[in-house]
Amino acid sequence: MTRRYFPKIPVNMERMHDVIRAPVITEKSTRGSEHNQVTFRVAPDASKPEIKAAVEGLFGVKVKGVNTISQQGKLKRFRGRLGKRADYKKAVVTLEEGHSIDVTTGI
Repeated sequence: MTRRYFPKIPVNMERMHDVIRAPVITEKSTRGSEHNQVTFRVAPDASKPEIKAAVEGLFGVKVKGVNTISQQGKLKRFRGRLGKRADYKKAVVTLEEGHSIDVTTGI
C-alpha cells in the first residue's frame, strides 16, 4: 500500500476552531479511547489534512491518522409532520502512542 503525500497546510487559528465543531461522546466513541482514538464532529467541507492540522494545533498532540464519516440525517416524524435531521461529518482521529486528549474539559 502506498501512502499519499499530503503537504503541510497552513491553517489559521480561526479556521481550526471552525473545523473542529465538538467532540462526540457516545459509548462507541469512548471505546475508541482504548486504541488512542478521539471522535470529533467536524465541518462538512474539512479535508483530512485540515483536520489533522487543527487537532495538532488546538490540542498540542501528534496525530497518526484521520478517518472521516459523512453521516446523512435521518427522516423523522413529529406530530405527523415529516422532518429531517441535519447531515454532519465525523472524524475519528488516531493519536500517536503517549499522546491523549481529555475531551471532557474545554480548550
